[in-house]
Amino acid sequence: MLTVTTLRIPYAPIGDEDPLPVVGRMLEPAYELADDVPEPIRSGASFGRPRSLFPYLMQNRYGRQRRLADLRCVVLENEHLRARFLPELGGRMWSLVDLATGRELLYSNRAVQPANLALRNAWFAGGVEWNIGTRGHSPHTASPLHTGYLTARDGTPVLRMWEFERLRGVVYQVDAWLPPRSRALYVHVRIRNPNAHAVPMYWWSNTAVPERDDVRVLVPANRAYATSYDGTVRVVDIPGPASGDRTWPARSPHSADHFFDLAGSGRPWIAAVDGSGRGLGQTSTRRLVGRKLFCWGAGRGGRRWQEWLSPEGGRYLEIQAGLAATQYEHVLMPAGATWSWVEAYGPIEATAAICHGADWAAATAHVQARIQALASDDELSDQMARATAFADQAPEEMVCAGSGWGALEREVRQRVGAAWLDETGTPFPAGTMGPQQEVWRDLLRDGAGTVLADADPRVPPSSYVAGEVWDALLAGAKPSWARDYHLAVRAHAAGDLATARRHYRASLDRQRSAWALRGLALVAAEQNDHGTARDLLRTAVDIAPAQLSLRYEAVGAALQAGDAAAALDLVDSAPPSQSGQGRLPLLEVQAALAAGDTARAARLLDGGIEVPDVREGEISLAALWQRAHPGRPVPAAYDFRMRG
Repeated sequence: MLTVTTLRIPYAPIGDEDPLPVVGRMLEPAYELADDVPEPIRSGASFGRPRSLFPYLMQNRYGRQRRLADLRCVVLENEHLRARFLPELGGRMWSLVDLATGRELLYSNRAVQPANLALRNAWFAGGVEWNIGTRGHSPHTASPLHTGYLTARDGTPVLRMWEFERLRGVVYQVDAWLPPRSRALYVHVRIRNPNAHAVPMYWWSNTAVPERDDVRVLVPANRAYATSYDGTVRVVDIPGPASGDRTWPARSPHSADHFFDLAGSGRPWIAAVDGSGRGLGQTSTRRLVGRKLFCWGAGRGGRRWQEWLSPEGGRYLEIQAGLAATQYEHVLMPAGATWSWVEAYGPIEATAAICHGADWAAATAHVQARIQALASDDELSDQMARATAFADQAPEEMVCAGSGWGALEREVRQRVGAAWLDETGTPFPAGTMGPQQEVWRDLLRDGAGTVLADADPRVPPSSYVAGEVWDALLAGAKPSWARDYHLAVRAHAAGDLATARRHYRASLDRQRSAWALRGLALVAAEQNDHGTARDLLRTAVDIAPAQLSLRYEAVGAALQAGDAAAALDLVDSAPPSQSGQGRLPLLEVQAALAAGDTARAARLLDGGIEVPDVREGEISLAALWQRAHPGRPVPAAYDFRMRG
């Protein structure tokens, strides 16, 4: 049975996209791989990392004020299981209930509270999410997916969710169904590369499950590639010494990732089982080779993150499944290729004395038998064949629409005669294109870019495009500040700073805009000319004082230039509507300390600062407290340190 309904839940809205384009380098540095990490992992980690998330825009305009909201929800149910999906929030599988016991198998958060953990900033904890593109939580994790449903030949209803992924230029779809009498929910993922070139590919299905002291994670592995958020990846034994058994997440002293080495183990699987022997099992066909455990750990910073992400209470850990052994790798997907696999999720009922016992081989063999009972090799093969049969079947009804970028991509490829794909099963209706796509559709159709040429320089562009076709179209468009600005942003995102600087200046010569000034400033900052970056961003703020993110960048540039006075002036001159908002109080503390005004910084920190998009692993608040209050312990509310 499939029904479309709503889920009423406390919700902090994601908000509009930040219009300032992402052109700089990725925030997180690459990890250092220890000498004992195998060569195949080193090879996979050596390519595919993008310079930035361009052409995506950031989702950073949320707060921490929640209100009850009705989110669209699709429910799949049979005799044994009930699954709920949130198509407007990345297609997240939010709940999976074992109807025989009433037991919730996932960590189904009691609130949707965004935080700064995703590639585009906004992310929220709970359920099962689908991550594609590059290392991190997907660009679509907090955005609507195209969603519909269909009926398989045997009458089983199938939920389908799909989208065009702009970073790699591929289409992915997630089909979910509950066969009659099945104790497993099946998910079929298909990725199609319509390009005439290979693309680096990344996929991880991340499952949040409740964390308790008696929960153990089991997986058919005797070693793992481990990180402890100290910048290194090393090989460790699994389960490890009795005093430091890594399979009990609640005992971890700090946040940690363990990527399990499943080489030679047969069909991949992972399970989280509590003291009663019950829990969730996840398995898949063999293309999804990776399995991982993530935990926040028992440290104060980890506990703070749990509270931050689950303000209504609750703790979770994650068991994950991916295309590669680790999340530092990409896998090269050939031109025109289609990749697919089937995953199974369902309840595990094991003998606690065995799966929690000291004999690791016996424990994993016991749980593996339970995984086989949940979804045998033959059953997975049968479900894969069924999924392949209906993968291109057209949706019978639509539930919600995703972005208009897939529809625009189809028009682009038709225009230049490039290959596309059969949209029967994953349609991108022209009607899904909106204002973000319209300016580019106009350029595509008339070549002159009339809408682009008429753009108001006082208004930030609402979208950006990537690809060689757009370079050529922009170069041939009617000259305007917007045309030159978009050429600059394209070059900047690709790391061609000289070309970017030339086009930013050409844009400013036609008409001055805060956006081109900002671009020039970011080029200067990348070239370590921090004084120029400070001055340009200050001018940009004067032109567009209402853009809060622009003010953040200007304060940061002033601090980088060693000009604390200029940084404080930018804070103090903010309009009343921005006072105390977002990251501004944090920046004010930094500026006050840089200016030697410890008393001002201490007053702000004592009064309480809440930064809605504090970054994962960020220690700014803790470090600033220690500078403002030397010798005094860091308050728990400011301690987001994932290690130490």
